[in-house]
Amino acid sequence: MSGTALVFPGMAPSRFEELTKFLVLDPRAQRRVAEADDVAGYSILDAYADSEDAYSPAAQLAFLVSCVALADGLTVRPDAVTGVSFGQKAAAVHSGALSFADAVRLTAVQAACEAEYFASQHQDVVTHTVTRVPDEGWRTVLGELSWAEISGVVDDGFHMVSLREGELAEFTRRISAVGGYSLYTMRPPVHAPAFGALRRRAAEAAFGDCPLRTPELPLLSDQDGAVVTTADEVRTMLLGTFDRPIDWPSVTAALHRLGVTELHFCGTDNLFSRTPKAKEFRVHAHNPKLALRPAA
Repeated sequence: MSGTALVFPGMAPSRFEELTKFLVLDPRAQRRVAEADDVAGYSILDAYADSEDAYSPAAQLAFLVSCVALADGLTVRPDAVTGVSFGQKAAAVHSGALSFADAVRLTAVQAACEAEYFASQHQDVVTHTVTRVPDEGWRTVLGELSWAEISGVVDDGFHMVSLREGELAEFTRRISAVGGYSLYTMRPPVHAPAFGALRRRAAEAAFGDCPLRTPELPLLSDQDGAVVTTADEVRTMLLGTFDRPIDWPSVTAALHRLGVTELHFCGTDNLFSRTPKAKEFRVHAHNPKLALRPAA
């Protein structure tokens, strides 16, 4: 059996020139930018150019537009679709469960909720990503922290953990001591059970009147790999991004069960497409840089 899945990656800081060039020059992206501008009520590209924050509302919208536009241009007919973290919204759009216009509205309101929440809550918490950490060493170092919550399992020995920023330096030193490697730190933090209040705030402000539909394609949750089949389940999945950890191994296991053998990553990704779990499939990259290359 051979099957294909589209994967919409989580948001990573993108090269401004590369992303904006794609959004300006690519016909698919031009159409999506125009639609997003109409919904947002301002020029996303102008706001993105003026922003100094890699995760500003305008940056989030630019990333969303790029991912959806890249998928627009594919001739692949996927057997399943999934998104990781921020990519869930683009996945919901491609599955037919969420209109693009509503995804733009959702992104803008959600970004405002997050900014307001973290301006006063959990200001001492960050999310840090580590890799190649032996299981025993991971359990030991994690147990040394005064407080921590898992924000994601990326692969074997590959973890995202939310912890107090004051303990970060010692944590990274200890990870290195047990044979692991530290990758990067995210501020504000993400995907931790402690952020239940943010989920409730977003449920009211961003999702209260957001129309959702039954997915037209198998849509997999990034939290456990479950196939999302109803509008209510889509809502639960999208809200889960605030306080439920990512579980990429569960997603890839679910894709195997569906008979998927090829993954098409739609959007800039420097993480999930490079994991050992992803390399169990044939991986195809679709990103702004590649989209702008002349056809061979």
